[in-house]
Amino acid sequence: MQEFAVLLLLWPIGLSLGINTEFSEKVIVQQKAEFNKEYNDSVNSELQNIYAFNHTMLRNKTDGVRVSVNVLSDQKTTPLLFVVRQKEAVVSFQVPLTLRGMYQRNYLYQDVGRTLCQPPRAEYETESFYVDVSTLAEKNTTYRLRVTHVENFVLRTDRPFHFNATPAQPQYFKYLFPDGVDSVIVKVSSPDAFPCSVISIQNMQCPVYDLDNNVAFIGMYQTMTKKAAITVQRKDFFGNGFYVVVVVKTEDEACGGALPLFPLHQDIPFDHMSRQKTLEVLVSPAISKNAYISGMLFCSGVFLSFYLVALLISCWELNRNKKSKESFLNCVPTLNDETASLLGKSPMCPKYDSCGYGSIAQHSSAPSPEDCTDSLVSSGDATYSYTDRSLENLASRNRLESLSSVEEDDYDTLTDIESDKNVIRTKKFLCVSDLARKDKRVMRKKYQIYFWNIATIAVFYALPVIQLVITYQTVVNVTGNQDICYYNFLCAHPLGSLSAFNNILSNLGYVMLGLLFLMIVLQRELSHNRSRMNKRGQLEECGIPKHFGLFYAMGTALMMEGLLSACYHVCPNYTNFQFDTSFMYMIAGLCMLKLYQKRHPDINASAYSAYACLAFVIFFSVLGVVFGKGNTIFWVIFSVIHILCTMLLSTQLYYMGRWRLDCGILRRIFQVLYTDCVRQCSPPMYVDRMVLLVMGNIVNWSLAAYGLIVRPNDFASYLLAIGICNLLLYFAFYIIMKLRSGERILPIPLLCIVCTSVVWGFALFFFFQGLSTWQKTPAESREHNRDCILLGFFDDHDIWHFLSSIAMFGSFLVLLFLDDDLDTVQRDKIYVF
Repeated sequence: MQEFAVLLLLWPIGLSLGINTEFSEKVIVQQKAEFNKEYNDSVNSELQNIYAFNHTMLRNKTDGVRVSVNVLSDQKTTPLLFVVRQKEAVVSFQVPLTLRGMYQRNYLYQDVGRTLCQPPRAEYETESFYVDVSTLAEKNTTYRLRVTHVENFVLRTDRPFHFNATPAQPQYFKYLFPDGVDSVIVKVSSPDAFPCSVISIQNMQCPVYDLDNNVAFIGMYQTMTKKAAITVQRKDFFGNGFYVVVVVKTEDEACGGALPLFPLHQDIPFDHMSRQKTLEVLVSPAISKNAYISGMLFCSGVFLSFYLVALLISCWELNRNKKSKESFLNCVPTLNDETASLLGKSPMCPKYDSCGYGSIAQHSSAPSPEDCTDSLVSSGDATYSYTDRSLENLASRNRLESLSSVEEDDYDTLTDIESDKNVIRTKKFLCVSDLARKDKRVMRKKYQIYFWNIATIAVFYALPVIQLVITYQTVVNVTGNQDICYYNFLCAHPLGSLSAFNNILSNLGYVMLGLLFLMIVLQRELSHNRSRMNKRGQLEECGIPKHFGLFYAMGTALMMEGLLSACYHVCPNYTNFQFDTSFMYMIAGLCMLKLYQKRHPDINASAYSAYACLAFVIFFSVLGVVFGKGNTIFWVIFSVIHILCTMLLSTQLYYMGRWRLDCGILRRIFQVLYTDCVRQCSPPMYVDRMVLLVMGNIVNWSLAAYGLIVRPNDFASYLLAIGICNLLLYFAFYIIMKLRSGERILPIPLLCIVCTSVVWGFALFFFFQGLSTWQKTPAESREHNRDCILLGFFDDHDIWHFLSSIAMFGSFLVLLFLDDDLDTVQRDKIYVF
């Protein structure tokens, strides 16, 4: 290298002294060239051609300059080198142009076209530039050179422009912001999905990176099949404008296409026409600041209206309660009268008012006393006989305590407790009083744990999520790689560092309505507590037991769903989709637990076991997203676990927890099947439970078979569909059994059911529009992008957020108000199902 430098310095001296050097034999031919004229020349290692051009640029009408080259000779080992020397930039490229693809494949292009960089200039300026052509080939290499003006080099607002591009002939254009426009959206479209291309937005500076191997170096970029859209803000680019660069990739793998069937590590000659793509670019103004304000006011106004309606209803209820302070006065007789009636006749068997757990159709005739007092039940290998218990201890209890509450200290031994549980839970005729026997204060603390646990989970879950999505957004802003996040780019409105503020704002409904639901539950609990204080001296044996812990947990879960959905939409992709679904699983699980708790308050799952099961579901959700795509082993394992869990849960529900999972479980199953199905073909003891569980097993086995056969790519949504189907099935069963039991649905919950069903229908319609999907490549996902449809600010998915938050809030209200018709009915007359 030092010898080369010394020789270069001595070259002028050698020329003047007549000394022969290796450079003295090089012939340099320079000529003045013209635009739009084709030059057919040749060069070799001893001949170099230089073409001099003059180009006049106008500030208001700038024409680009494009150099097109075609090498006619086959020169793989010794290509031609073209160097374009400008005042502020140098562009060099070789022909054949070698572009590298996946797995070290090299593609050779004989036809090359490059647009020269045009930095900002003064009002009028004439620039001279030179095109140098050289080679190290000993033989002559023939080429064609043509330099032309690029018309429509400066893009106009709202005027589409059509052009063609290839991997070796990229295109780029200039756009200048008009006065008063601070943000524009660049839309590029093509009638053909392939070949795959890249759209880049770069500053107006030289050099411009317009090849497949360097287009991602600066600016913002995204891959494209048929659609691409990038929102550009003036504050992010200096020079009052930017370049729109379009590059066709050498391979389609980045856009979901197949790799070409060529040998690895081999140079592949390519015809430039085989990967030519026709495109259209359109630059239009983005929304104004007023649209942001209108969108935020609309979003907050919609959900604040729910607060106003709730406040008006609360005031009306308060005024109505003042006029009827003694509304529960006739719920039950006084303590002495009740005790006397219990001591004289068992309340479990009043004619037509008995609580049964078989088919409700059997209640058309009064059950025999044996159904209540002499039923024989079997649990495991033991047989028990039920007899009436003495009520002396119950009669002496405090008036504020439940008459049917039987504590563990009322028994002499643990065996007595287990015997009573087995008898009570397997009676053919069962009512709520049988399953609301525990102390209310203990049960209240048990269900409050649901709220405190989910609040703790929310804090430890949300903080890392927020940190992670901030990192995602930072990476997108720094690298400019817009393939990281799956937005609806045709309706993604940035604000500050956020790329899609509208998708985040639309999640406000979950948070506001979740908070409103917590306030309604709190008001209802306070009202219930005041009613208890006003009824001193009377028994509390009316209605479904009031436990509000699960309701608080549901409201908190709804708020967290909004927060985590907003975090997911900061940068939606397959790695963080679990943020959007985790609390959906929890909401579905909590709603099913609440439905079960209404009629089974004493035997509902504890908070620890419930959240452990939900954690197991979320764990499988993560595994499914990471390993589930096309993995047969995973789907087999998941389907087996799904079916086994369904069977275990069915057994738990049918026997109400009075069964044992041990070595004798298979023998007991065989005995039951042989006795009930083979020897006497007797119907199941609990027909209604059996109908529900059979339907549930059919649904879950069908879903398991669907997953095993189809293997959907979106495993998280598939898992959520399983939870929602089971919730809807159980809710329908609850409503049907409630009506069959002779109970009523009051106007308020009926109105909530109807309105919520309608809202859910519209919400699902917008959900299935599918504006983007991380199951495909980013380029294929953008094919589903669509423009905003509400206020020019919100898209279909935003409307899904609005409607689904309202529908979830309405569903929670249904659960809260559903059994209000039983508030004045004694618990020993309320059916369990």
